[in-house]
Amino acid sequence: MWKFTLRRLLIMIPQLLALSILIFFLAKAMPGDALTGLITSTPNLNPAALEEQRQRLGLNDPVWVQYGNWLAQLAHGDLGKSYVHKIGVTDLIGSRLGNTFFLGVVILILTYLIAIPLGVLSGRYQHSPLDKTVVGYTYLSFATPLFILALLLLYVFGFRLGWFPTSGSVDVGVEPGTSAYYINKAYHLILPAVTGALLSTTATIQYLRNEVIDTRLKDFVKTARSKGVPEGKIYSRHIFKNSLLPIAAFLGYDLTGVIAGNIFLESIFGYPGLGQLFLQSITQRDFSVVTALVMISGFLALLGTLLSDVILSKVDPRIRIE
Repeated sequence: MWKFTLRRLLIMIPQLLALSILIFFLAKAMPGDALTGLITSTPNLNPAALEEQRQRLGLNDPVWVQYGNWLAQLAHGDLGKSYVHKIGVTDLIGSRLGNTFFLGVVILILTYLIAIPLGVLSGRYQHSPLDKTVVGYTYLSFATPLFILALLLLYVFGFRLGWFPTSGSVDVGVEPGTSAYYINKAYHLILPAVTGALLSTTATIQYLRNEVIDTRLKDFVKTARSKGVPEGKIYSRHIFKNSLLPIAAFLGYDLTGVIAGNIFLESIFGYPGLGQLFLQSITQRDFSVVTALVMISGFLALLGTLLSDVILSKVDPRIRIE
């Protein structure tokens, strides 16, 4: 196990290097440079002063020299500076990371709380009214675009009924660190988290349902029934455990995805997380933030693959990754 993990971590180094080259040169191919966002936010900026700053920052250097400087900073944990927000990219991402993390965790928990019982019950009572209802829900969830459901729930429960906030992660004036502060943050989480969970349950329900249907026909389940094992224990001890493989296969991606951010969800609900920051940085041409967020997303995708392999090998002893 440790040899496999170490080997995969070493393989990630050239993968991350190739990813950094792709991200950097694609960013350079876009119109403008790192100071373009500064021009947008400060229209009266002196062109001569801007050119002097561009020269000082090395933006007029050859592209390979710029890449080398950027990679050296990246290796030391320096993600650059946001010239739109006037602070370091590391500090900017850190200020949004907590919101994205909590939203991602709540969505993940709600997804499994909804998907696992529905998937097991749907597979156990195949072709029943319950199964048909669950399958219909998954089809509807799969066909519904995220922004449609998000706008609908925001309009109904936010604007019409006024049950939930329509933007932000906490109300203005609430003192940080108090119990009222955390309750208020949780209150702002409910609507976007439920929206994300309702649409992300589709794949988990379908995979789990199919696995339950296939597993209950296997020989070891028939043997357990022939020995008089109660049906409830057969499902809890045999079928359910062996049906978790699809969930385990994607669990690594889900765990790393909690800090990847959701562009549409955060933007629609005005939730100040990394997803909203990414979209704003693109529109404002804040390239240092864009490249940093894409690089982080790429790293999380590679890490998610590694975690999925390790988790899958733990769940199913038949799988050997050494």
